[in-house]
Amino acid sequence: MHGAHGRFSIWFFIGVLLTLYGVIILATGLYEIASPPAHPVVLYRLHASVWWGALLLVIGLIYLIRFFPREQ
Repeated sequence: MHGAHGRFSIWFFIGVLLTLYGVIILATGLYEIASPPAHPVVLYRLHASVWWGALLLVIGLIYLIRFFPREQ
């Protein structure tokens, strides 16, 4: 489970966090689209949570793939 030197890169854990946050925010945004709030905010039609969640998810997956611990 450990890398060649017995350590993980901090960027791998940042990728894990970004991916988890992306999934949570994207799921929340999709839920808001399926079930609109009674009093939406002014810029609700832009669906910022969907875009932000998707962006975090993509960046997190890039970090996960790039810094995944491999045997050397």
